[in-house]
Amino acid sequence: MAKKLSIVVSVYNEALGLHQFYEHTNQVLTNDFAKTGWDYELIFVNDGSQDDSLEILREFASKDDHVKVVNFAANRGHEAAMIAGIDYSTGDAVVCMDADLQHPPESLADMACKFDEGYDVISMIRTARKDAGLIKRITSWGFYKVMNKLSGKTKFENNSSDFFGISRRVALVLKKDYRERVRFLRGYVQNVGFRKTTLEFEASSRIAGESNYNIKSLIALSLNAICNFSDAPLKMGIYAGLVSLVAAFILMIYSIVQYFLGTAPDGYSTIIVLLCFMFGVLFIILGFVSEYLAIIFAEVKNRPIYIVDSVITKDGEELQ
Repeated sequence: MAKKLSIVVSVYNEALGLHQFYEHTNQVLTNDFAKTGWDYELIFVNDGSQDDSLEILREFASKDDHVKVVNFAANRGHEAAMIAGIDYSTGDAVVCMDADLQHPPESLADMACKFDEGYDVISMIRTARKDAGLIKRITSWGFYKVMNKLSGKTKFENNSSDFFGISRRVALVLKKDYRERVRFLRGYVQNVGFRKTTLEFEASSRIAGESNYNIKSLIALSLNAICNFSDAPLKMGIYAGLVSLVAAFILMIYSIVQYFLGTAPDGYSTIIVLLCFMFGVLFIILGFVSEYLAIIFAEVKNRPIYIVDSVITKDGEELQ
């Protein structure tokens, strides 16, 4: 019996490009991918789209028995959509990708071959991104540098993305454990262990529309990632206190020397600078403490990661 690959596609307001994505992906799956000997299922997770995405997905499911649509009751975010797709997958391996064709379906055949070689985790490394400017490339590079410095034993592949593959046993681990309400899924995939490898890809420009990730979303994702994998920000107070003590000692010696030399300054500027610096450090530390408290608060409430309204297949729509 052929192995099956579950391809999870997160969808949020992607109506303008869904037909192109489906047609291109379906063409790849029925040609190059078919040569691998793997079967497949396409799991579209509709993350509460406000456009015509759901109707288009219903159309796909009605004519293709490979398609399954998991329809959320409300928008829960990209990470929740990927987790839901993994939860509803039935394949021997799972691949998560976006619906904008920036994650090339042509890579699926190579990923299937890696699973055949016995790998459990495949991290897709972005070598280039056609629609990324200099600032976005620098911030992406800086993010992974900071994460690898702060995360201790867990090391992240530079330029890894939400395009990744996991074996069935890794998917089962993610279904049972790693159920945090505040998540960094690509981090979990690299943290879970097992036999890992990487493949490279070049991200194309979006086929239609604009990215749903804005600066605010990216900052929130970065904070979640840091707080999920490191407690270093909580220790900033200790280091800031030590630096402040050293600075205060140096300033004290300087002031005493100046006093005996008869040239002691009035100290107004020095006091203002020190106060601004100390309050700045204090509020940064307080902000990180608040972020950790917010994560704890979310976990304590234990609300569901997502709520599914219905599951749509060629056999019809089943309310959950």
